[in-house]
Amino acid sequence: MNSALWAAPKGKPYTAGSAKVIGAVESKTAFSGERLFATLDSVGGTGTWMEWDVNGEKDPSLMGILDPMLKGTNKPEMVWVITERQKPLVAVLLPKGKGETILFYELPSLDAKPVPLSINPVLHPEVVFRDYRQVSDKEYVHRDKDNLKVKLLPSGMLFTYEKKGEDPLYMVADYATKDPAEKNSILTDYEDYFKYEYSLMLRAFVQSVRGVFNWQPWHWYMPAWNAKFMIKRAELESILVRGVAPSFFRLFKATTPAGESIEFRTNGNGYSELEIRK
Repeated sequence: MNSALWAAPKGKPYTAGSAKVIGAVESKTAFSGERLFATLDSVGGTGTWMEWDVNGEKDPSLMGILDPMLKGTNKPEMVWVITERQKPLVAVLLPKGKGETILFYELPSLDAKPVPLSINPVLHPEVVFRDYRQVSDKEYVHRDKDNLKVKLLPSGMLFTYEKKGEDPLYMVADYATKDPAEKNSILTDYEDYFKYEYSLMLRAFVQSVRGVFNWQPWHWYMPAWNAKFMIKRAELESILVRGVAPSFFRLFKATTPAGESIEFRTNGNGYSELEIRK
């Protein structure tokens, strides 16, 4: 075998800052893409690993692991975080001779304080669109998902994602006549639906590019960071009272301190967009 699992011994756990060392997987050769993600999934389970952005906001608990490495000679090649568990997991890919090692850590939490959302002032296409192929001067298509595309605009970019075969979002025609308890239940169902749609858009749009935003991928999920930008319950209720679906449901809209706009929207029929205007 070219790889072997090493687990931290029982007894007093190894630590790195506030993190606990879970174990490591060593490979005598560089990990292939398939083997790399199979290894990550074998440890992380069914959640989604999110790639850390070296230029994004720094979580102190995570930097307790990374700072010593970044200051040393054996710097991380890639770093991922998974949050869909009781405590976040971190995976760090390091070179080791002719091979590589993935170190796994458990964090008590991700503890960066919320900061205003911003777009990085310099965007390099070869970095931003690493997972895309260019099909024209202004258009890119994801290498693994032909239904995920980006179009460059004169002052920004437009991401589109289409899930074919989706049933249209059902609109409750008589919402206005329901009693308060029924209205509350219906509203909660729609909120849950749009939270799920928002999470799909984050995976499709935010997690498929690099170096665009100052927020790390996981910050987009955190209410302390995103709450004031998300669709409000009152706004959703006004749509239900009308009983007619708009052409798009705007799930997230933020304006940065520099005046840039970031908007996530879906038509409720499998088609979603992320528009960035600078």
